[in-house]
Amino acid sequence: MVIAFYKPYGVLCQFTPDQPGQRTLAEFGFPAGVYAVGRLDMDSEGLLLLSDEAGFNHRLLDPKTAHPRTYLAQVEGVPPAEAVGKLARGGIDIQGHRTRPCKVAVPDPQPEFPPRDPPVRFRKAIPTTWLELRLIEGKNRQVRRMTAAVGYPTLRLIRTGIGALELEGNEGAWRVLDAADLGRIWKR
Repeated sequence: MVIAFYKPYGVLCQFTPDQPGQRTLAEFGFPAGVYAVGRLDMDSEGLLLLSDEAGFNHRLLDPKTAHPRTYLAQVEGVPPAEAVGKLARGGIDIQGHRTRPCKVAVPDPQPEFPPRDPPVRFRKAIPTTWLELRLIEGKNRQVRRMTAAVGYPTLRLIRTGIGALELEGNEGAWRVLDAADLGRIWKR
């Protein structure tokens, strides 16, 4: 069984808290025996897969499969083409790892999401921009570190796709995937 879950902000991607009071996957009523496939940090939102299938995590996340994941990052400021190009070319040093090339676009029109609770930092004099990044790797807090490295810190991060499977529904919603959905996960 594979489940697609719209992970809300502030939820830890495990079933037991690290500290008292933390929100975890346990509050969403998943079937017994499933585990998170990959991770989204507590500050990130969006598509998270859960599975009870042995080996699914490895098949999906092994760097040899170059499996794409799509993110929307709301960054502080308006990055010029040079910064967007640097993100796309890769080669940004993140904790001793050089990032691979990725696809980066500035969506037009800019996406709209319901406000986050708590709200994203707002500065009247500094606009924000959404960037769409499609990566084939997933180091710890990679998108956040990449945008910061080019001078545009991420304020909000939402994973919108894994393969060709896209985020849908509302925060906290989940559903068991059927064969057609699973096929979209493996499409590039």
